Amino acid sequence: MRDKYSSLQIGIHWMVFLLVIVTYCAMELRGFFPRDYRPYFNMVHVSGGIAILLLMATRLLVRLKRPAPPIVPKPKAMVTGMSHLGHLVVYLLFIVLPVLGLAMMYSRGNPWIAFGMTMPHAAEANFDLADNLQEYHVLLANLGYYVIGLHALAALVHHYFWKDNTLLRMMPRK
Repeated sequence: MRDKYSSLQIGIHWMVFLLVIVTYCAMELRGFFPRDYRPYFNMVHVSGGIAILLLMATRLLVRLKRPAPPIVPKPKAMVTGMSHLGHLVVYLLFIVLPVLGLAMMYSRGNPWIAFGMTMPHAAEANFDLADNLQEYHVLLANLGYYVIGLHALAALVHHYFWKDNTLLRMMPRK
């Protein structure tokens, strides 16, 4: 029986991790640069979001085909339940966040750029919808800081406190 996730699953996990950092930083750091640079930061943010969406969808499909390797020693049922809930929240967050962002950009009715290409937009702007989508997007993005922190904390608790193989299952092979 496998004791680690597949190389594909591990690669997707860490690629999403890096893309989340880049995508969040693009929004958080753009205010430190001249306004002329804002379109570049927006493009990095949107492109990162699309890449995260595609990787998370791929990761979900792979996860359905290849279930998680067992945790050794086996945790209590409550810990397993909390783990499943936590992973559900992570998957939902990083699928819903980009979908909201894409719908928001489309609804504005203006040309927008991702991966250096002009993306499709609504023929007529719906600013009320775009503003509502943006509010939810920002709310979930801010919630994401806590979700990411709890996810990392849980992995460290598994490794250092419960001394199981949870963290090791997702570490790249040597």
